[in-house]
Formats: sequence, C-alpha cells, structure tokens
Amino acid sequence: MALAPARVSMAAEAKKGEIVEIKALIRHVMETGQRTDARGQTIPRDIISLFVVAYAGEEVFRMELNPGISANPYVIFSTVATETGELVFTWTDQKGDTTVERKLLTVSG
Repeated sequence: MALAPARVSMAAEAKKGEIVEIKALIRHVMETGQRTDARGQTIPRDIISLFVVAYAGEEVFRMELNPGISANPYVIFSTVATETGELVFTWTDQKGDTTVERKLLTVSG
C-alpha cells in the first residue's frame, strides 16, 4: 500500500548558485506504537522511517525519522541550484512502502 500523496513547494526556476528553499509535507499518522485505543489495545507502530531527496541524480538530503516525529511530518531544507534537473523526493515507511514526488528545477545563468 502506497503512502498518502505528498506536497512539495519550491521555486520552479533559479539562477545558478542561488539557494533554493524546499518545503515538503506528507500526511501520515506517525503512530508510535506506545498508545492504546478505546478498548485498551496497543495501536501498532506505523511510521515513515526515511526521507531522501536526490537532485539531478545526486542525493542532497536524507532524514531518518523515528517515533518521536509528529504526525504529518513537515520538512524545510535548502539546496544550491547547480544545473537544470529533477528533484526526486522519496518517503519510505517501516514496511517498505514508498511515496515518490518529482519536481523540475530549471537553472539559468
């Protein structure tokens, strides 16, 4: 089962050498496995364990997530515009299911 759709916000164009701010959000419960439901049963752990971003085929950001991360993880980071290329955002949960989002960055100058 694939994870929920993700939202990525970033500039579509930048000048070479410019810093590009990137905002990424994925809807996910990030259940710790330490809570119980109304019947007293433990709610199974269900977390996104890894978030990786590649730019023009090279990894530029990696984040390992743990049960202490809140639901709907929202991440802001930046990279330097070096060349026109695709940014590939990959979220992987503890079961190995993934969501992939792609954005093109056009670089001028």
